[in-house]
Amino acid sequence: MKSQKKILQKSVLLLMAVSMAAVAGCQGGRKERTYPEPVVSKVREDAVSPEMSERDGGGAAEKEPADADGGETERAESAPPQGAQTEKPKPPEGWTFNLASEDWGLSFGEEGAQPVGNASAEDLKWYDAYYVGDAREKVIYLTFDCGYENGNTAPILDALKKHDAPATFFVVGHFLETAPDMVKRMVAEGHAVGNHTYHHLDMPAISDEATFRSEMEDVAGLFHEITGEELSMYYRPPRGKCNEENLKTAQKLGYSTIFWSLAYVDWNQDDQPGREEALDKLTARIHPGAVVLLHNTSRTNGEILDELLTRWEGMGYSFRPLSELTEGGTQTT
Repeated sequence: MKSQKKILQKSVLLLMAVSMAAVAGCQGGRKERTYPEPVVSKVREDAVSPEMSERDGGGAAEKEPADADGGETERAESAPPQGAQTEKPKPPEGWTFNLASEDWGLSFGEEGAQPVGNASAEDLKWYDAYYVGDAREKVIYLTFDCGYENGNTAPILDALKKHDAPATFFVVGHFLETAPDMVKRMVAEGHAVGNHTYHHLDMPAISDEATFRSEMEDVAGLFHEITGEELSMYYRPPRGKCNEENLKTAQKLGYSTIFWSLAYVDWNQDDQPGREEALDKLTARIHPGAVVLLHNTSRTNGEILDELLTRWEGMGYSFRPLSELTEGGTQTT
């Protein structure tokens, strides 16, 4: 009996030793599974646009892989995607928007100074609208309104490429339908393409948001079909006609409204300005932060743009994309 008892004790001790060794080996070769600290978004859910919410999941919580016990751990909402709209600051109490006329207009003073618009740059900015940039910087924002193609867009693009000058082309539906290759070239050469509405309507005369939205979305949709890219979120009112409700609606749709601080009568095909007349007017009235409006249909513009850009460069100006204006704000005199 004593012999059997000793054998049993030795067996138990041996089994305990083997078990302890196995546990030690597992602990030495295995690292504990850890998860990164969750990043919690501080952007309010209602500050993200409906389009962004639908495309990127609307901020719904995602699930972590199953944990060691076979359960699921819920991960906190991640940071908002790039481009998500945060809540915009509101005008001060008692503020009213002052727009002198529904037809955009300018008053010029001394040469080289910024003109005065129908509304101030400060008031327009509450609606993400702009007509001029920083008065302290000798920069120019080039924009072209494109109603149709008549052979003058190509030399305009050639001149921009030669000077490495970025521009924004505001297109209507007819231009997209009839000149898709020209639109593709604009994108390929690094220019922005903005919204000039599909039918070039009198926008202040539109009383319902659905029609306004349709004019904008139809342009964006056809542009995407042609290029596979998203339209730049810049809106230029046809003929510069606009009211406060238009500005509010454009802002609601995610657009920045772009007016201008320098233009000339270049759109009349039966009365094109002469070369020297155009150069003199456009160099005399250029100013820091200028948003220049030219028409792609102008024969004169196609002929003079290379020389015009050269003259502006000689005056100390450089060319910047509209994104620097809309993201950087304005400082006017």
